[in-house]
Amino acid sequence: MKGIKTVAKYLSVFAVISFFASPMYWVLICSFKPTPELLSLKPTFVPHSFTLEHYRRLFQQVDFLRYYYNSFLVASSTALITALAATFAAYSVYRCRYPGRRFMFRLFLVSYVFPKILVLIPLYILFARIGILDSPLALVAAHVTLTAPFSVWILRAFFESVPKEVEEAALVDGATRVQIIFRIFIPLAAPGVAAVGINAFLMSWSEYLFASTLVISDQFKTLPVGMSFFLQQYAIEWGIMMAGSVLIALPPIIGFAIAGKYFIQGLTAGSVK
Repeated sequence: MKGIKTVAKYLSVFAVISFFASPMYWVLICSFKPTPELLSLKPTFVPHSFTLEHYRRLFQQVDFLRYYYNSFLVASSTALITALAATFAAYSVYRCRYPGRRFMFRLFLVSYVFPKILVLIPLYILFARIGILDSPLALVAAHVTLTAPFSVWILRAFFESVPKEVEEAALVDGATRVQIIFRIFIPLAAPGVAAVGINAFLMSWSEYLFASTLVISDQFKTLPVGMSFFLQQYAIEWGIMMAGSVLIALPPIIGFAIAGKYFIQGLTAGSVK
């Protein structure tokens, strides 16, 4: 009986992994298929012949490296600013005592009630008036606006778990609030800070709505917007789209391989107190 349960458990795990890995495998093999085989009505799960034609055309038809650089710049900046802003905001809301802090915490979560399109319009007008529209700075500011409130909520359990005696001892020794944040709270809440940073990076890396509206010039476009060039009115360059998807997926995959344990630890550590 125990052996049957073990086999069933492993089969269930294999089925779940296969379910989620199958689309990624299909995109990968399609990026190496010749166009006739790719468009054939009879699907092939192993390419009959491999080709790098789609990757070559990807770099020839669009400035893919420029889009890659823009996406990495915007996503990295968003992750860094979100982590710092959420850390300072979480310290203010959860460790300082002043009127209205509980209302401010609820206000962070209320911001996710409204559709993103309602936030886009006032941000577009604001950025146009201050002169940062059509620039990476506009995208970074918009993405931080989207990711920071949720990040503050994630950090709640971490900041509340830090003993007050540690903070009071640091204040007695003459440490400032900023020094307390960087020397005490950030090291102790490192998994949570890493979680909000990774979450902000992934959101910014794949975001399309704000990137397609706030950026107009081709030199500032990010990958999701740049790849829409191949979604033409009467045809879709499936091979190039698959090749681009493989290259776009590399940074998140590599990032999770390196820091995935911190992301999971950051999300699960706040589930209990």
